[in-house]
Amino acid sequence: MTVHHERIRRSLVLRIDRPAKRNAIDRQTADALLAGFREFEKHAELRVLIVTGSTEAFCAGADLTAMNNDVDGEGGPLGFTRLSSAKPVLAAVEGWCVAGGLELAAYCDLRIAGAGSKFGCLERRWGVPLIDGGTQRLPRIVGLGRALDLILSGRVVDAHEAERIGLANRVVDEGDALAATIALADQLADFPQECLVADRLSVYEGLGAPLDRGLQIEAKRGHGVLAEARRGAQRFAGGAGRHGSGDD
Repeated sequence: MTVHHERIRRSLVLRIDRPAKRNAIDRQTADALLAGFREFEKHAELRVLIVTGSTEAFCAGADLTAMNNDVDGEGGPLGFTRLSSAKPVLAAVEGWCVAGGLELAAYCDLRIAGAGSKFGCLERRWGVPLIDGGTQRLPRIVGLGRALDLILSGRVVDAHEAERIGLANRVVDEGDALAATIALADQLADFPQECLVADRLSVYEGLGAPLDRGLQIEAKRGHGVLAEARRGAQRFAGGAGRHGSGDD
């Protein structure tokens, strides 16, 4: 089995397990990732998807020794990078996160990186295109200039530079990325979900739109979760969450 599924409370962890290939993804692995994504979508009780890799790598991208990935598949060559998730997706990154692996990490909403992580568009040296969303997502994450630097030069950046440019959201001690990501996923899963999901989708739907259109999107989605907001306000009025505590 090249992808392991593990439910941890209200999260589903997808772990790529091809250590001899630095977790490079062939067609079988891409199919398994897509199946795991569909499993996450199917169950409302699963609130956060976590993507990670085994041993010393997150993912080295497509398996260039196989070259059998389905470039025309609905979900993209790496499984689900052309699909949209209605719920948060997090990446727990250790070691090499390069080529399509960087594109897979860029798919995720947040990236938690171990201190020994390395990021880069290493497919540049082989003439392999970014075809799993990297040309579209990287500029949205780090800005146009930095994205073009990574994409055109193919240079490798370490975890701390990745954090400085906004590619990694948090850097933790080497080996601690998955544990830190699970803790963050638990935190997200504890929040009122209607509002969290609505705010996340407002961000994505408003990307690239004129400000007035973005505000309309935000207002519409916000209006749809006012009942949950009223319940939260009632809890606060009743004494919950006072003195800096978020406890109910």
